[in-house]
Amino acid sequence: MTAAARPELVRTIGRWALAGLVINGVIGSAIFGMPSLIAGKLGRAAPWAWILAAVLIGVVIACFAEVASRFRDAGGPYLYVRETFGRFAGIQTGWMAYLARLTASASVANLFVIYLGEFWPGFARREVGVAVLALLLGTLAFVNFRGVGQGSRISSVIAAAKLTGLGLFVIIGLVWMGGHGAVEAPPAPAGTSPWLEALLILVFAYGGFEAALMPLAEAKDPERDAPVALFTALAASAIIYTLVQVVVTWTLPDAAAVPRPVAAAAGVFLGPVGGALMAIVAITSTFGYLAGGMVNVPRLTFAMAEQGDLPKPFAAVHRVFRTPYLSILCYASLTFLLAVNGSFLKNLTLSVVARLITYGLVCAALPVLRARDGTAKAAPRAAFRLGAGPVFAVLGVLGMAVVATQVSRNEAIVMAVVIGLATVHYLVAVSGKR
Repeated sequence: MTAAARPELVRTIGRWALAGLVINGVIGSAIFGMPSLIAGKLGRAAPWAWILAAVLIGVVIACFAEVASRFRDAGGPYLYVRETFGRFAGIQTGWMAYLARLTASASVANLFVIYLGEFWPGFARREVGVAVLALLLGTLAFVNFRGVGQGSRISSVIAAAKLTGLGLFVIIGLVWMGGHGAVEAPPAPAGTSPWLEALLILVFAYGGFEAALMPLAEAKDPERDAPVALFTALAASAIIYTLVQVVVTWTLPDAAAVPRPVAAAAGVFLGPVGGALMAIVAITSTFGYLAGGMVNVPRLTFAMAEQGDLPKPFAAVHRVFRTPYLSILCYASLTFLLAVNGSFLKNLTLSVVARLITYGLVCAALPVLRARDGTAKAAPRAAFRLGAGPVFAVLGVLGMAVVATQVSRNEAIVMAVVIGLATVHYLVAVSGKR
């Protein structure tokens, strides 16, 4: 096939479809389990942790918004870092980003099956769970193979459904608290360590927005739409997350001891039907997360192949449906294998550590790209320019570094291994071997 005859991706993702992808990338499974973890660490101060984390991630998102507004191609953080710091840093970022998305998606797929078990205990059997995972991921892969427009529309509908469900939970919970009063929550412990530990966890809760930037080669007006989508998703998730934590903290006598805090809180003010309703919302939310991931993540391997950092078949585009079908199949298969052979909590912290590195590098890219404006090495002009951008970049890098102090020794070793593997990948790539 000649270069001229090579099929290309089609720009079908509009502004609000892109916002839906970002929301689905952020609001997945975390809000259905993390309120108990944060309540256990910070007691009655738990809602403030969500606000503090939103400010921290808001700094990072602001940097992403400017950097993303310079580019129209697929790849997201991988593309930005590669164009700024070179091929070695780009490959490292590609590995980190793909690792973060695979581990997070596999964990959420496990949670999907767990919540289905609320309605039928038979889902706890391994063979049934495997069949459900195969059907779930296979269906999403098929939908996205048929066209990115279908995948993004499904993602948008589910984003609206999950926000509606969580919004109703918050409204009913706050009304109930107004009539019945709030339970007494324990005070926050002294010192900064509990706050830093909470922030490490909450980076996972607020993370995932970067995945929606990976398919920008299929967005209609990516330079202008990406910043709007990022800030819209940040505002929506921060409000929902904080208010859900408020309801959980002040409706449950011991929120830290409840494994399914949102369902348990709904049971307090809605009775037995409350838990079932929130289980449905959780299933919808996890499905939406996976639907968004099936649109987003395959575009990373597609972009790496386009740049020559992965074998060319990963950049293959279907002649009829104009989708990167091999990258979609690879992502669905790897997510299935990790979900079948892992557990929900096994890789969450590893996913967070990979994100810290990615986020720090993109923040650092902002001042470098600005300094190149007007030179021969300049990237396209930013459609969105962040006020005091270099200050935001420094704060973003420092914030990620501070949170990274909570990473355990074992997690640091795993990340060192990943960096080593990515380095080998780089050496093979530059030697011309594939």
